[in-house]
Amino acid sequence: MEHMKLLCDFSEINWVFADSASIETFLQKIVTMVAKHMQAHVSSIYLYDEAEHELTLRATQGLNPDAVNRVKLRLGEGITGLALKELRPVTQRGGEVHPNYKAIPGIFEENFESFLAVPIVRGVSRVGVLTAQRVRERNFTDEDVMAMRAIASQLANILENAKLLMGLEGKLLSPTREESLSDLKFLKGKKAAPGFAYAPTRVVDRGRGLSFLYRREIQGEYGIEDFRRALSATEQQLSTLQTEIGERLSDAASLIFTSHLLILKDRRFVGAIEEMIEEGINPPEAVRSVAEKYVEAFSKSSDPYIKEKASDLLDLALRLFSNIIEDTGEVYTFRGRVVVARDLFPSDFLRMSSEGVAGIVMATGGVTSHLSILARSLRIPMVIVDEPRLLGLPESSLLLLDAELGNIYVNPSEEVVSAFNKRNEARSKADADKLRMEPVSHTRDGVRVRLLANINLLTDLDLAREMKCEGIGLYRTEFPFIIRSDFPCEEEQYVVYRKLIEACPGKPITLRTLDIGGDKVLSYFPRIREQNPFLGLRSIRFTLKHKDILVAQVRAMLRAGKGADLRIMFPMISSIEEFRRAKDVVRECIADLTKEKVEHNSKPGIGMMVEVPSVVDLADDFARQADFFSLGTNDFIQYLLAVDRTNEKVGDLYIPHHPAVLRSLKRVADAALRADIELSVCGDMAHDVRLLPFLLGIGVRHLSMAPVYLPKVQRAVLDLSYQDAGELTGALIRANEVREVERLLDKTVPRGVPTSRVVEAGVVHDGLSNAVSG
Repeated sequence: MEHMKLLCDFSEINWVFADSASIETFLQKIVTMVAKHMQAHVSSIYLYDEAEHELTLRATQGLNPDAVNRVKLRLGEGITGLALKELRPVTQRGGEVHPNYKAIPGIFEENFESFLAVPIVRGVSRVGVLTAQRVRERNFTDEDVMAMRAIASQLANILENAKLLMGLEGKLLSPTREESLSDLKFLKGKKAAPGFAYAPTRVVDRGRGLSFLYRREIQGEYGIEDFRRALSATEQQLSTLQTEIGERLSDAASLIFTSHLLILKDRRFVGAIEEMIEEGINPPEAVRSVAEKYVEAFSKSSDPYIKEKASDLLDLALRLFSNIIEDTGEVYTFRGRVVVARDLFPSDFLRMSSEGVAGIVMATGGVTSHLSILARSLRIPMVIVDEPRLLGLPESSLLLLDAELGNIYVNPSEEVVSAFNKRNEARSKADADKLRMEPVSHTRDGVRVRLLANINLLTDLDLAREMKCEGIGLYRTEFPFIIRSDFPCEEEQYVVYRKLIEACPGKPITLRTLDIGGDKVLSYFPRIREQNPFLGLRSIRFTLKHKDILVAQVRAMLRAGKGADLRIMFPMISSIEEFRRAKDVVRECIADLTKEKVEHNSKPGIGMMVEVPSVVDLADDFARQADFFSLGTNDFIQYLLAVDRTNEKVGDLYIPHHPAVLRSLKRVADAALRADIELSVCGDMAHDVRLLPFLLGIGVRHLSMAPVYLPKVQRAVLDLSYQDAGELTGALIRANEVREVERLLDKTVPRGVPTSRVVEAGVVHDGLSNAVSG
């Protein structure tokens, strides 16, 4: 019965938390309750710091209180560390006889020889360990173990809620945060979207956001009319933002604030706040309380679409709160900030872009490729770095972000900032000269190369035109799908595609059909749980299975492409039968539009992405079926080498210049040349100047890339000799080891193309000299 009472007490634990002045007080109340109900002489909580791989005693009932925050154990160290490492309860009758026993002087646990340690786990994340100790005569039973496991399970959720409600993650994991962050001066990350930023930080984390909400001071009493005034003001603000971002990002962001506005019209949400106000609760407090419950509920969902609503709800609550107290001086916005985040949704990027974010740092090492692409399209400098401690940075810490090299400087010195500014001034002047692109590109010995643009959002078009691109080699149609809250209809897609085509009159336009799956998911479509989503129901497999989606898209493309040099391209084709089925859809749509007397393009080019290794052996057969090939090198390399390109743990195995990759690409290129069909490259290899000679050497004459890379690639093309490229290609194809390929490439970087030097051991070697070495 005592165990059952404990579980009931835990089900009502929120009042314990609400009544606690600090997280330390909260944890102390927990161990006191556990000790009482487990009839234990000692109960303790250890919390785990994933970055340090270390457990720290955070609260205890029965041991020396001075040991709190002082006792630390490595993962696997002691009985406590063993329980967390092996993720199983560990019981011991005589602690000191256990092979993992670790004597810790001064904590007075020698009198408590019966020991029970249970890991606290949330999903696959290690949270900490809950322990209980008794004197020798009182051993722990199997029933005790079951009860403690149930308690630990509930405690995991409580700690998660605590982080959400008060933003205490930094304090939970790093009680000596100032000390643990002191060495974060310079970090080398992975560049995701180019650019520069020097600005205060804004840590984006649902817990930190709620902490921000709870820190807001309330001076004075407000009434129901103040809340309704704030409700109206918030709706007007959101409508204005909706209009502004819709005009700038019409293809992707037309409904970005819809969920906010719908919540404002939800009588359950608004009614819950009004009900609390009518009961005498101050309106700002009522907003806090209701928002807390919604964020908690949304955040627990396994559905990514529902989890995304937690961010929307928090943003909305902050706006409501500020409008009630009529305080616009500390609105939780992103303008002029470098955002540091654990994870973000595509809608977050759009919101940040609309508010003028300075840059983004993804601080947990991994990010989906489409988020990097989105950041490049929105021209938001972004760096990815595996350093979760950045999430503990105090608000408004200064970050200097060099997303050209992947460098991050935390609270840089004046010397570093000055050197950085001087380097950027020189670079900007040089870049201004380099941006004077030639209208056409050709090698030194006269071989013509066409430079095309990859377009993700219509905002890319301005830069593409400025860079004198010769057409659109790839329009990724999935971004309007990913960012929206439902499938765009045929008419909506037609409007987007027509704008794209009208912006590039007389130039070839290649529209790729919907490429979702893997790391690109639709939050509004039921997500299939797959062991290997990159090998699952994605890309052309998805659209052929859901033919109505493909038909609507192809019809929109054909209608928008009237009078244009339109090409329709299918992604992830793996068999002749699959390609024929996709082509049949185009033919059926042409026949239907003709029958309906709807104007359209009746003779589009129909091609395919070469991304799957099965295409290599069938390349000649595919070449007889297709009007063009486009080498999607990102996925091609991933599938050929069996390396998940989004997995940081195997990132070093993703090698574009692997001999197997080079030889396979040449086989595909040879087939395209024999069939006399157009061959292009639209993956990241297209802007890798080291591999440019190889691509030209195998017969590639069309290169498509993000517009920002066009000047660099044109300079490399103009400086290149086609004859030299052919000789190098022959040597590369003969090489059978990666290091031999690298040796050949290092000797042949095109003249005039600068190679970025890197930062090692905290010393910058690119114009900043030794400015940060101290």
